[in-house]
Amino acid sequence: MKHVKELLTPGESISNTRSTPPAPDVCPICGGTGWITQDVPVGHPNFGKAFRCSCQLPELESRQLERLRRLSNMHHLERMTFDTFLPEGHGLNDLQRTSLRLAYERATAFARKPQGWLLLRGGYGCGKTHLAAAIANECLARGQPVLFVNVPDLLDHLRATFGPDSEISFDQRFEEVRDAPVLVLDDLGTQNTTGWAQEKLYQIFNHRYNAQLPTVITTNQDLADIDPRLRSRLLHIQFVEQVKILAPDFRGMGVDQAQPQPELSSLQFHSSQTFELFDPRTGDDELTSDQKADLKQALTLAKNYAAEPRDWLVFSGDPGCGKTHLAAAIANHLFIQGHPVLFVVVPDLLDYLRAAFDPQSHVRYDKRFDEVRTTPFLVLDDLGIESATPWAREKLFQIINYRYVARLPTVITTASKPEQLDPKLVARILDPTRCATFPIRAPRYHGGKPSGESSRAATAGRRSFSPKRERGIR
Repeated sequence: MKHVKELLTPGESISNTRSTPPAPDVCPICGGTGWITQDVPVGHPNFGKAFRCSCQLPELESRQLERLRRLSNMHHLERMTFDTFLPEGHGLNDLQRTSLRLAYERATAFARKPQGWLLLRGGYGCGKTHLAAAIANECLARGQPVLFVNVPDLLDHLRATFGPDSEISFDQRFEEVRDAPVLVLDDLGTQNTTGWAQEKLYQIFNHRYNAQLPTVITTNQDLADIDPRLRSRLLHIQFVEQVKILAPDFRGMGVDQAQPQPELSSLQFHSSQTFELFDPRTGDDELTSDQKADLKQALTLAKNYAAEPRDWLVFSGDPGCGKTHLAAAIANHLFIQGHPVLFVVVPDLLDYLRAAFDPQSHVRYDKRFDEVRTTPFLVLDDLGIESATPWAREKLFQIINYRYVARLPTVITTASKPEQLDPKLVARILDPTRCATFPIRAPRYHGGKPSGESSRAATAGRRSFSPKRERGIR
């Protein structure tokens, strides 16, 4: 609405163009003409110019709202509301249902108070467009101006302004989009990626980013495939909230449920290992009070780390004590939020690296190695059970040392004692300034979650990670 406000002038600096007293039911500033002139001396740039009176603001806002409605074409999306959305989905597994519920909660929160950016990612038909349209419909119901537009259609609207029959100039249309009080961009990444299209989108993104204007974006693209200039804005974690929807196509089109994980990652085999399904065994009479306290604190540490992944977290303990479940729960939480995640068992990782030397391998060794070493978030499961050849020790040290120096978020699980690990690895893992280590003393357990136990939230609130105790692996 900035272009409307610029037409207005403070009351004390205006003069009424009418000489007769205004009627009681007309504007006392302009006398009902809708226009005013400034009381400025001859020679002033605004001398003799007419400006819209402030009494015209409601009508101008109403006209702009109607233009945005027409441009949004929202009458085709009126049925897409929060009331018609199914946050539990149909026939979803726990991880899919959790991601869909999270997206629904984040979308409703944004609709109540639009601020920052919300990025909804997921496959075709997963519900992201429905949620984006529901946000727009909620805003419109409150009378708040909002522009909902499919990105390819947006670019067509901009191109159409160059036509001889266009009723609006390119600058006017571009400003409407760029300055929309709330903007919803649907299907980013499906547009024709010409140089002109990339430049216009960047200008819109950059302006709204700098002005911190509320924006919702949906995409089924991997962020690595999006224009790097746009991607740099979308990856600003303090300003942009990402949610990845793992639900499959609601329309039954058989499209894959989400962005594929890295080939090395085995996180898909741990989809049921979430915070909600972790059992701290509080009712197990065979555990001591210290063992129960360990499990409870380990769960708290894992949730805190998932809310703010920073530096390293190491869980140690006997096989089956729950350390892998907690590591996978952290990874699943971050994956749902849209963060790149690599979860890999250490012996499998070494096998993948060895396989890259094969002449028939479809990926080079250096690319595979760099993928592991630089991934934004890494879980190394079962460190210490790998074949301890000199080559294996060297590769692991190179990966761990790189992440240690770069302070890349990393979670490690191990059943080994420090004296059983490579001393070079131990020196990094036991550094309390960069790594929190926690031994789980509970014994092996493979039972199910006790019936009737209250469900725990799959996503913890954002809290700083400050464990009460940091102990060495033993």
